[in-house]
Parts: sequence; structure tokens; C-alpha cells
Amino acid sequence: MESFKEILDNVYFENSILDYLIALGGIIIGILFVRILKKSIIQRAKVWVGKTDTEIDDFVIHSFEHYGIPALYVAVIYAGSRYLAFSAKVNQGLRMAFTLLVTFLVLRIISSIILLFLQKHVIKKDGGEQKVKQLGGLMLIINLGIWGIGLLFLFDNLGFDVTAAVAGLGIGGVAIALASQNILGDLFNYFVILFDKPFETGDFIIIDDKMGVVDYIGVKSTRVKSLSGEQLVFANSDMTGSRIHNYKRMERRRIVFSLGIIYETPPDLLRAVPGILKSVIQKHQLTEFDRAHFASYGAYSLDFEVVYYVLSSDYAQYMDIQQSINFEIFEEFKRRGIEFAYPTQSLLLTRQPQPAFQGVN
Repeated sequence: MESFKEILDNVYFENSILDYLIALGGIIIGILFVRILKKSIIQRAKVWVGKTDTEIDDFVIHSFEHYGIPALYVAVIYAGSRYLAFSAKVNQGLRMAFTLLVTFLVLRIISSIILLFLQKHVIKKDGGEQKVKQLGGLMLIINLGIWGIGLLFLFDNLGFDVTAAVAGLGIGGVAIALASQNILGDLFNYFVILFDKPFETGDFIIIDDKMGVVDYIGVKSTRVKSLSGEQLVFANSDMTGSRIHNYKRMERRRIVFSLGIIYETPPDLLRAVPGILKSVIQKHQLTEFDRAHFASYGAYSLDFEVVYYVLSSDYAQYMDIQQSINFEIFEEFKRRGIEFAYPTQSLLLTRQPQPAFQGVN
């Protein structure tokens, strides 16, 4: 029978059982320490930062809990395994795994920090909540860059020659750019839309004969929900190359309409019409009267042209005001005896003289 000490001294894979137990004990103690740190300090810190107005401390605690704690677990396991003696291949494998996990966590932290600062910058602007939704495409490009650079550093730290890879990426990038000009054009125009802001999510726009509300701005295309309900999809290049009417940013709406009254209207009533139209329009709070004139002699009517402004960009509100004005004009004209004209034709009948009766010889 082997003694307990002899059992501990038995060697397997270049390490004694005692070495394995010491390494395992160190890992267990380290894991328990990290769990205590998470349960006590992190939980208390959450309560403390919840009472502050700033969001930076919330982000720090959230990032440490989601990325820092897993990094500590990885560090504890790696440190415990370093106590043991392994072959060169096993040590290299452990180092590669540790480097890979740490690189992954670091890149996630960097990506989260960039996203936080972008959100903080965008949310302060008008319509910030809508603009935050547009960061998805930008973050996709940023993450591709971050992960690409991170992978290069990772391969370099693992001993790979990245010079040839970088040169290959340069040549491959030129080939890809030539083969995907339309895609890259849409991507470039996505940044034009994002930073130049000709329109934003929620804006009502008209492009040629298409109109609707901007629903989503993506890396490749922009989606518009039309008034009839279907979704219109435009390439970003088409959007920046078109003449866009953005009604969301219209501070006031210019309204021009005409009406005609009959030719039989007495001159005194005819002269009173511009004043009547002006008084009717000025009764509404969200209107700004511009002019009302006897504009022309029509084929069957005396035509007046009226111009005013609605101090709102809301189309439904404009229609409500125009409807109310039309009702009041109709009522006021009827009260004063002014008649609206409608297409009429006058038919002139003439009677031909009858020839004298002649008898038969």
C-alpha cells in the first residue's frame, strides 16, 4: 500500500498529483474570490451608481460585470494552469486560447465604449431617439474595422507574419472595390445621409412620384413606408442622386387657391370680396394672410386668387384649416348674396321672318 505522500508524488504528464491539486486549489480559490467580488462589490456599486445622474458610471459597472468578470475568470484559470509543467505545444495552445479570449473581451469593450459615446453625442440633438436607430449601420462598419485590426494584432501576437496578409488584403481590397462599385457607392452614400442629414427616420419625403415616411436608413438601402401602406425600398445612391422634398422640415405651408363668382355680381359686392376673404382667413390662429386679388376675367366667372400660410407642417392640420375656411367663405357669400360661378353657356335664339303666302295662279 502506497502512503498518502507517495500517492501525491506520483507523476502523470510531467506533473505530480500534488501539483495538480495545488493548481486546482488555486483556481478554485481564485474563482471564489471573483464570485465574492461580483456578489458584494459589484452589487453595491450598482446601487450606488443608480443614485447618480450620469450614465458613465453605469456603463463602467455594466462593462466590468459583462466583460471584466469573465476576463478575471479566464486570468484565474490561466494563472493556475501556469503552475503546471506542460509540453511546448500545450503551453502554446494555452497561450493562444488565453490571448484569443482576452482579445475578444477587449474588442467588445472598445466597441461598447464607441457605441456609448456615439449615443451620448446623438441623443443630445433634436430627434435624438430617432437618430440613435440610425447608428446600427455605422456601428456595423466600425465593428468591422475594430475586429479587423484586432485580428491582425492577435495573429501578430501569436507569431504569424501579418505583413503578407496586409499586402494581400490591399490587393484583394482593390479587386473587391472594382467588383462591387454599386455596393460601395451605396455604403458611401449611407455616410452622406448620416452626416449631411437630407432626411432622417420619421420624415415625410417625396422622391419623384413616390412619397411616404422614412422608416429605416440602412447601409445599402433606405426604406420608405408609403401612404398606401406598402414599403418602398430605395438604394442610397438613388436617394442622394434624386431631388427630395422633405416636408418634415417645412416650418409653414404656402396655400394658393382660386374661386370665381358670377358676372352679374354688383360692383360694390365685387370690391368687398378681397376684404371678406382676408377676414375669414385671419380668424384662424395658425394662418398668416398674404393677399387676395380680383385676378382675371374667366370664361364664365370673375376669378379671385387667394394666398395665405399655414404655420404648421402637419398636412392634416392644414386640411382642417382649409376646410373651415371654405365653409366660412360659403356661409359669408350666401349671407351677402354673392353667388359662385359655374360653367354656363348662353344660347341666342333668333326667329327668321316667314315668307308671305302666295296664291296659285
